[in-house]
Amino acid sequence: MTKRYAPFSQIHIKRTVSFYMKRSNCMNLAQFAGIAIAALLPIALLQLSPAIAGSETAASKGLPAGMSAADTAAFAAGVLAALPVPTGYSNIEQGHVGVDGESALLIRMERKDGRNAGLGGEHFSAVVTTSGKLKGFTRMDLALRNGALPDQDEAHEIAMRFLSDHAADLLPRHEISFIAPHDEVIRANGESTALTGMKVKMRNRADGRWFWVIVGSDREVMAFERDIVWANLKGRRQTEKWLHDSWLAEQRTGKRNGA
Repeated sequence: MTKRYAPFSQIHIKRTVSFYMKRSNCMNLAQFAGIAIAALLPIALLQLSPAIAGSETAASKGLPAGMSAADTAAFAAGVLAALPVPTGYSNIEQGHVGVDGESALLIRMERKDGRNAGLGGEHFSAVVTTSGKLKGFTRMDLALRNGALPDQDEAHEIAMRFLSDHAADLLPRHEISFIAPHDEVIRANGESTALTGMKVKMRNRADGRWFWVIVGSDREVMAFERDIVWANLKGRRQTEKWLHDSWLAEQRTGKRNGA
């Protein structure tokens, strides 16, 4: 059965409210209100523009302007709590990136045991805007190799369920482009290997941008990307590819060469 993950802000708010509601019988109204507001305020601030609070620490570490390192770590933890992160992974890197001119946070996790570490290897990565919109994630884990894929109908059902939880704004005017097997290549024990999923590619007719959900052999989403701008004249994708290790490697090589 496919797991359903509530949006991360709902998870924290529901748990916090429930906890203090249970304790409210032994508090007066003023005490309850004061404690609940203090608990929920940090969560609310993460959903607002980070410009409301200055932070030298955030700027010095290249994190989104206005967010402290502690706030960014909490923000990242909230994002990951809502997604199918494989067991045995830990956060190794997070930092500020731009996605079509919008500020976002890139989070990268790799296996704790170091298996196939580094660019091109096993990893779980996510991109979320500083306003809280999930732009995408990818789950590149060897457990997804050589499994039996869902058929088109099952993949479509899983994709729609995921979108209703994480990107419901895309559903009203979406159109299916295709549903077909799709390979993602990673490095495993020094050799290239393919992780295959069933890709449900769609277009948002409201703005012409593309989005897709790739369902793995375990019936969980292995990749999701949204708001992809396609440069028709250039015949290629315009939106940055922060979730793709081959693209990241090209960017780092370019920087080293002074490009």
